[in-house]
Amino acid sequence: MFEHIKTEIANHVGTIIIDRQEVRNALNQAAIKDLNAALDELDSIPDLRVIMIKGAGEKAFVGGADIKELHEKSTLEALAPGMQGIYKKIEQLTKVTVAVINGHALGGGLELALACDIRIAAAHAKMGLPELNLAIIPGAGGTQRLSRMIGKGRALDMILTGKIIDGVEAERIGLVTQAVEGHKLAEAADDIVKSILSKGTLAVQLAKMVVNKGADVDLDTGLMLEKLAQTVAFASEEKEEGTRAFLEKRKPSYNKC
Repeated sequence: MFEHIKTEIANHVGTIIIDRQEVRNALNQAAIKDLNAALDELDSIPDLRVIMIKGAGEKAFVGGADIKELHEKSTLEALAPGMQGIYKKIEQLTKVTVAVINGHALGGGLELALACDIRIAAAHAKMGLPELNLAIIPGAGGTQRLSRMIGKGRALDMILTGKIIDGVEAERIGLVTQAVEGHKLAEAADDIVKSILSKGTLAVQLAKMVVNKGADVDLDTGLMLEKLAQTVAFASEEKEEGTRAFLEKRKPSYNKC
């Protein structure tokens, strides 16, 4: 049991719901501790394949960090891994992570979404990194992941001006993969998850690993990572089932592999 989040598990999918609606699901230290523990718990379940992260209610995904705690944080405390360390853990999970952005995703909230593999948002959702308004900078991966995702120029524009964009604009610039009307968000997220679950488990894990690790190395090294991962995939029972099912004009049954 957690104080500030809820977890649900069903059909190979684990869901983490940040639940501090009275402060737009802002992450204080207690909520961050809960999130870290929930990630460890879900990641330890062998047949769990996808982790969805949501915000409780209809107003916010995660409205940011707890400003009162930021005000009281010392210089040395800012050096601790904190949110940055937990978000790095999310990025490196073997499970596929999907951020379902139903409302405000600001500061640490947007940085949480950036650490996930896939982001889907309600069209009305508001996203941004307004930390410079507090005379600090995004410190949970925002300066690095945002620029890699949407380009240096757009990232600097958002960070230096504190610009807040909606889901439609976020989709246009590649910050989220899809923006839908709010009442369609849950259905659209489920469609993404079902598509992932229909694929071979090992292939999904290998593809995620190669994309993430390859993004930070030169092309030749990335291609070698891809070749080695493909070699591992070719040795799997899932590869045999996938190719055989295609030739037999039927859907593959990976759960029997």
